[in-house]
Amino acid sequence: MITKKIEITEITVEELADKVADKLLEKINHYIDQLNTNQNDVFLTRAETAEYLKVDPSTLWNWTNKGKLKSYGIGNRRYYNKKEIIDLLRKNELLHR
Repeated sequence: MITKKIEITEITVEELADKVADKLLEKINHYIDQLNTNQNDVFLTRAETAEYLKVDPSTLWNWTNKGKLKSYGIGNRRYYNKKEIIDLLRKNELLHR
């Protein structure tokens, strides 16, 4: 077993606790930023979007054609941005309160 000894001098316990807390908070904020960035990059297929919204694919097609929901395409494949879907759901929730 390898053990290491760390010797800390010229710092109070409170100062050490503050430095550890600051570093931990920095790490947590970094992970939160990564999670938020990753959510922006998630694209769902038609089937995944219909399942996520719990609607029939024909309903999803109608919403897309009416401009209620934006889709992105490559060839004949259509994708939906998950963050945009969530934002739309939140917006509609606020409108119906």
